[in-house]
Amino acid sequence: MPLSIPNTFKEYSLFSNILSNSLSYLVAHFKDFSYTFSAENLDITVFATSNINQLNNKKEQNQDKIDETKEKKDEVTAEKNKTVQEVEKLDTQISDYETQIDELNTKIEELNNKIQESQEKLNKAQEDYTKQQELLNSRLVAIQEAGETSYLDFILSSNSLTDLISNYYLVTELTTNDTELLDKIQKQKEEIEKAKIDLENSKNELNTSKASKQSVSIQLKTAKDEKNKQVAQLSEDEKKLQEQIDELNQANKSIDGQIKAAQAAIKKAQEDAKRQQQSGGNSGSGSGSSGSGSTTSSSGFIKPVNSYITTGMYYSSGQYHGAVDFGAAGINGAPVYAVADGYVVTSTRLNGSYGNYIIIAHYNGLYTLYAHGQDGSRKVSAGQTVKKGQQIMNVGSTGNSTGPHLHFEVRTSPGTYSNRVDPRNYLP
Repeated sequence: MPLSIPNTFKEYSLFSNILSNSLSYLVAHFKDFSYTFSAENLDITVFATSNINQLNNKKEQNQDKIDETKEKKDEVTAEKNKTVQEVEKLDTQISDYETQIDELNTKIEELNNKIQESQEKLNKAQEDYTKQQELLNSRLVAIQEAGETSYLDFILSSNSLTDLISNYYLVTELTTNDTELLDKIQKQKEEIEKAKIDLENSKNELNTSKASKQSVSIQLKTAKDEKNKQVAQLSEDEKKLQEQIDELNQANKSIDGQIKAAQAAIKKAQEDAKRQQQSGGNSGSGSGSSGSGSTTSSSGFIKPVNSYITTGMYYSSGQYHGAVDFGAAGINGAPVYAVADGYVVTSTRLNGSYGNYIIIAHYNGLYTLYAHGQDGSRKVSAGQTVKKGQQIMNVGSTGNSTGPHLHFEVRTSPGTYSNRVDPRNYLP
């Protein structure tokens, strides 16, 4: 299939770039092209060579992004590690304050016990004082009721001088002891009350210190919570950056595969051209065309399967379906056809996604993807050239599929989801 003639300035520019890149490649590798290329083989070589140049440029761009993203990730990691150290320091400070608060609580509890003991002693002293006061009062009342002569009569009623002296000292001692005992109890009360006040003052000081340390501890815990949030956010940023790096590395691996496929397509075109020259014939490079029985659209595409679209492209509730599905009843096992000439970029299996899938590069700059094929049904491999209408696999339900159907995508770049376009704009 010869290159189509450009109709617009944009198409002409693209055509010129492709032709220029390809001619440069041919000149650089002239020794490998000592035979005559057919128009079809030249198409393959021109497109594949241009595609290799574009893929290498894309790979370099990806590597620049990888290096830039790694720098960002290193900065985020350093900031995260710094913040983690700050959290650890706060943990130590909080632990110290918690220990001090625990020690204060112990001391306060001890003071509470001493205050309680002092109060019990004070109550006992007050009780003793009250009893002694009542005893003294009762004696005073008795003295008052009996008059002063009662004590005098008691003394004078003595039978002897010895009794007289004894009775005198007895009366004197009783009144003196009462007074001294009251004074002693009162002094004990005052001492106990003072000790109690001292204990309560110490307790208040400890409570003040405890409240201060609790306030600082709360501030430290608040600061720690904020730092932990920062660590969590930095970890999330770090994870996302690593995911970007992984995606870019995976993209470059995919590009390496695409480059190998393009190189294989060029090599096959060379071999086909050499065979044609040696045989003097014009055997095609493809495997033949069975055709899908459908008409060709203005873009040059045919339908990939003899069925109709059951699900189109859509975006809903965070879900994006960047393809159309052919899923009519009875489609299981139906042959899947290449929608246009090209070469196979990818032919493999992804268990959790596309299942068995194939990507074909076409000479109009578009790429088509065919997914969920039956196990063992893929009939083409990477680097192989295909013809429009050539069967490439059979409809199945492998990968992330709920039933037999063909998932069909059109892309402007082979390995970029964001470059998916609506296939209905290219299908008949």
